[in-house]
Amino acid sequence: MEDSTSAVQPHEVEECRGVLRVYSDGTIVRSSKPSFEVPIQDDGSVLWKDVVFDAMHNLQLRLYKPALATSATKLPIFYYIHGGGFCIGSRTWPNCQNYCFKLASELQAVVISPDYRLAPENRLPAAIEDGYMAVKWLQDQAVSNEPDTWLTDVADFSRVFISGDSAGGNIAHNLAIRLRVGSIELAPVRVRGYVYLLPFFGGTTRTKFEAEGPKEAFLNIELIDRFWRLSVPIGETTDHPLVNPFGPNSPDLEKIDLDPILVIVGGCDLLKDRAEDYAKRLKECGKKIEYVEFEGQQHGFFTIYPNSKPSKKLMLTIKKFIRDNSS
Repeated sequence: MEDSTSAVQPHEVEECRGVLRVYSDGTIVRSSKPSFEVPIQDDGSVLWKDVVFDAMHNLQLRLYKPALATSATKLPIFYYIHGGGFCIGSRTWPNCQNYCFKLASELQAVVISPDYRLAPENRLPAAIEDGYMAVKWLQDQAVSNEPDTWLTDVADFSRVFISGDSAGGNIAHNLAIRLRVGSIELAPVRVRGYVYLLPFFGGTTRTKFEAEGPKEAFLNIELIDRFWRLSVPIGETTDHPLVNPFGPNSPDLEKIDLDPILVIVGGCDLLKDRAEDYAKRLKECGKKIEYVEFEGQQHGFFTIYPNSKPSKKLMLTIKKFIRDNSS
């Protein structure tokens, strides 16, 4: 005879890269292990430390600076907001940390890598709000009577760039819309531009590449759908304004003045059509936007293979964008 208790045992209904599991009874289990087990490349040339930026939600950011930085030459500030479909990822994951080391060293910049609340425990707009709080924290440092001199001695608050990888690129877009040209509400902090690295946008209608692209893609269509199922507000679709920049209820971007934007995509990334369409539409309505596609590259190529030729070219592309928009 079948055990009646076994018939009602909760079963797994969603799983993301081995680190997030959601069960039929609503239980959520997170592994403390990152999904990218790579060695941390810390050679001492970049200094780093963690800081709490939102005590209420116990959120931290990780600060990086070149070890040889001095107060004689102020460095630009570069936010790097991690990806993970709004559901996984952390500033502490080794792939994120290694890329931030590289950014600080090669851009000669102060890098700020914030965490944000993750779905499904905290669905959108939580991640967007946390991204905003991470930037407001920088303003607090800029105006504080007792700032953290580890940061303020070397940072140029008038040259800030906000970058995000995948879901982080989505956050960067939503910050660009909120802060608008000149980022006046952040004074004396001045955002000079935004870098969207393979941004995670969605919509209820499939794009051609989502429908026909490689099924074995690193970020495949099943995982894309799963991330959205777990992260959009309950009762909403992927045409939500925070997900689809051109959804039926999204703000009219033509009417919003924006700072310069650099959009980066991989040629084999299922998300590329949306990013390309975004850049094309913004360019048509007069925004200062640059679109660069890396042929043959998968989603996340620059953190998975940070020393590859395309990744090195990407770093030079970001460096040029910072240089061109620093004044």
